[in-house]
Amino acid sequence: MGIRERMQNGQIYTDLEEGLPQERLYGKELVYDYNLTRPSEEDKRNEILKRLFGHVGKNIWIEPPLRVAYGNRTYIGDNFYANFNLVLVDDINIFIGNNVMFAPNVTISTTGHPVHPDLRKNGEQFSFPVKIEDNVWIGSNVVILPGVTIGENSVIGAGSVVTKDIPKNVVAVGNPCKVLRPITDRDRKYYYKDLKVDDI
Repeated sequence: MGIRERMQNGQIYTDLEEGLPQERLYGKELVYDYNLTRPSEEDKRNEILKRLFGHVGKNIWIEPPLRVAYGNRTYIGDNFYANFNLVLVDDINIFIGNNVMFAPNVTISTTGHPVHPDLRKNGEQFSFPVKIEDNVWIGSNVVILPGVTIGENSVIGAGSVVTKDIPKNVVAVGNPCKVLRPITDRDRKYYYKDLKVDDI
């Protein structure tokens, strides 16, 4: 069984053969160019993102700096916004839906290492895909670990470490991240604490 197959099957592997170092280098070169663009160079940024990612939808904005492991294993839907310092450890697939927003310093990692030192002495690792469904908002300094799915419309509070799946339509926070409450009709009336939405 080859390394790429082991990666896809969630088995332990090392990523030093089968063209993987060259693939990572290609992505990192593109990210380097992206991070050196001027704020006014929107067309150039968009072209780089199309070459970097597995898929990009319409209306994508990612504030530099950006970091990736590969880049081409991340798939992004329409209307995506990421603030500064997005880190994507995309050794295997990251799926980001439509209308998703990331605050600063979000890290998504599809990859981890075995706990026992004998199983990681040569850099062995494992990978599981991450999925962020439509209309999700991820707060500042959130870390999302391998194999996690975050359900549509949910909000992940700042500073959370997401170790397990989060259902749709909830607010979840903490380390480890847990559901705090459902999203309700009150959230249509009050946008922050007790501050009421103006009638439009």
